Amino acid sequence: MTDSDPVLRALAHPVRLRMLSLLWPGPMSAAELARELDISHALASQHLRRLDAVGLVELAEERMRRGGRERRYRAVHGTPLSDQQDGTPLLAETMAHTLRERAGRRLNSSEGVTVDAELWIDPGTWQDVRRRLAELAAELHAAARPPHTPGTIPLGVSVLAFPLRTEPGT
Repeated sequence: MTDSDPVLRALAHPVRLRMLSLLWPGPMSAAELARELDISHALASQHLRRLDAVGLVELAEERMRRGGRERRYRAVHGTPLSDQQDGTPLLAETMAHTLRERAGRRLNSSEGVTVDAELWIDPGTWQDVRRRLAELAAELHAAARPPHTPGTIPLGVSVLAFPLRTEPGT
């Protein structure tokens, strides 16, 4: 996947990345997304069309609402973020933007996990940790509920783990 890949380009915008997170647990309309993201309905529709065009979301239902048709979309499950290679720098920049925004909303009185590391480990350990990180991500996604569901808390999760080159530029 390269920077010119349409899926990667669609993912490389913080609003669209956040939309996918919001659409994961269940369908939402452009109007609902606009309210949740505090953006205009037109902008939410534009971003939603871009995600739909590259197959990251799909129409879940159409229903009549206030004399018009409301289209509700859901995220297509599976993650194009896993195993990125050529697109990692672009996605990492988008994730960094998202992380800065989320960090500003962190609930100060709550516990969290913060890790930043550059480590040398054996390949077997890396494969085991990579598998467990993927399982944890799948577990969190499976537990996700629509925004503001009673009894839930909003949670920010960003993970980007990958082997490094040993020499710059190689």
